[in-house]
Amino acid sequence: MLVFWKQRIVLLAVPKTGTTALEQALLPHASAAILDPPGQKHVSAQGYRNRLSNFFEQRGKRPMELVAVMREPVDWLGSWYRYRSRPQLDGKPNSTAGLSFDAFVEAWLRDDKPAYSEVGSQANFLTDDQGKLAVDRLYRYDRIASLVRFMEDRLDTSLDISRANVSPKGPVELSDAMRNRLMREAAAEFALWDSLSGQD
Repeated sequence: MLVFWKQRIVLLAVPKTGTTALEQALLPHASAAILDPPGQKHVSAQGYRNRLSNFFEQRGKRPMELVAVMREPVDWLGSWYRYRSRPQLDGKPNSTAGLSFDAFVEAWLRDDKPAYSEVGSQANFLTDDQGKLAVDRLYRYDRIASLVRFMEDRLDTSLDISRANVSPKGPVELSDAMRNRLMREAAAEFALWDSLSGQD
């Protein structure tokens, strides 16, 4: 999470949405940064509002704009699946090595998720307790150039965004049956994504 005090912006770090690359480019311009532990670096919109906003916003006297990135839900899950298949995790409970993408998604949909599918939810990260969007600006991962332009304009500088913390390459194919089940059981994820369809 990066805070830009003068510009009144807080950039939330939604996991697996290119936030590490953004962080590297934007860190020199930030007034404050929470980089560790992961639970605080990846504080959700509701978590920020409940726990941190009073501190950074001087108890409502200086409101900040919450900004975040969202990735297409299947693509987002695919990135997690590939990321957890890397050799460094072999033999560990959170490894997806030897697991099909269908099996990973099925596990993610379960209430009693195994460790390898405990990756959270973009919808939960970005909405409040009533399911209402809790950020002021939400950008599509596949159109991240729009966010870069916004930040360049507000910071009055040019940014060089390089890729970082990229998941290993590998096949990610979801069967039609599992895709349909995912869209049905994780409807909130797709509804939020679809709400961004008209974004430049």
